[in-house]
Amino acid sequence: MDIKEIVKHFAFEGEFQCVAEFGTGHINSTFIADFKCAENEKRYVIQRINTSVFKKPDELMKNIFAVTDYLYKEIEKTGGDPERETLHFIKTTDGRNYFESENGDCFRAYAFVKNSVSFDSADTPELFEKSGIAFGKFQNMLGNFPAGILFETIPNFHNTAWRFENEFMPALFSSDDELHASCREEIDFVTSRRGITGILYDMAERGELPLRVTHNDTKLNNVLFDKDTLDALCVIDLDTVMPGLALYDFADSIRFGASTAAEDEADLSKVSLNLEYFRAYARGFLSRAGETLTKAERDNLAFACVVITLECGMRFLTDYLNGNTYFKIDYPTHNLVRAKNQFALVRDMEKKLDEMKAIIAEI
Repeated sequence: MDIKEIVKHFAFEGEFQCVAEFGTGHINSTFIADFKCAENEKRYVIQRINTSVFKKPDELMKNIFAVTDYLYKEIEKTGGDPERETLHFIKTTDGRNYFESENGDCFRAYAFVKNSVSFDSADTPELFEKSGIAFGKFQNMLGNFPAGILFETIPNFHNTAWRFENEFMPALFSSDDELHASCREEIDFVTSRRGITGILYDMAERGELPLRVTHNDTKLNNVLFDKDTLDALCVIDLDTVMPGLALYDFADSIRFGASTAAEDEADLSKVSLNLEYFRAYARGFLSRAGETLTKAERDNLAFACVVITLECGMRFLTDYLNGNTYFKIDYPTHNLVRAKNQFALVRDMEKKLDEMKAIIAEI
């Protein structure tokens, strides 16, 4: 179906002007639609949901509407601008959360956040700190949201012990000796740390860590900033919003944003944890989420960085052992290079863990 026909199925304001493809996302196809109103113009983002990745769009969109509606009301209570500080999703003309075409394609829409910009990497610790403020505020505002009502869009997403037992070990047993020989050191690295994979999950199961609303993709480019002031506005890309641990979101931000190298850097001498960036993000995150978090959560923020980085490296190694069937690769050993990179970062985090804990305690 033509995208102009899709536009007609949403309850947009104003007179339709044009629609064009927007952005370079790898998961969902994205378009921008322009509408003319009496006194101004309005822009809307329309996305085709990748149902190969998100197989239950109904549950996905129920999560998103529940969380954004809640955030909208919380922002209004505090005198903020809900039109810019959270995404505002638009229902279809028949009141549904998304539109499904005759051929099964699913589309959703939300209002474009005016005068906003995003960044793929943080050139300064100050910018990284502002992303910490955004994700900390996200956690704080959803502190009283009943996380248990949300659907798991990807079950066991950060259940590291489950991934070890149900993904890594089967991949290890089903792959051949030649492949094992090419990554023996990495296999030993993962198996030697089996004991830490279940610590956070077990704490949650015992009620020592609370279940919270988690974003689960806390990269810098999932924060919108004001184009003029560069202050953080809101968190976007809510497809993986589901119940989880606040520690996961903090840790994944650090894993991705406080590393001194890209996650596929092959020269491991360039890979380490930048403590200045770690401090900046922690300062931003805790300035907003600190009072929401329990002592057990704050005490385990640094350790969570080790676990989540190990998990990510293990997933890369698992995919390598499986023949590179999940992550997009540019060359045959790309996933192995990524795994080595993440394990180098884990080693450096383990060395700096006491310093990381001290920084958290100081903040």
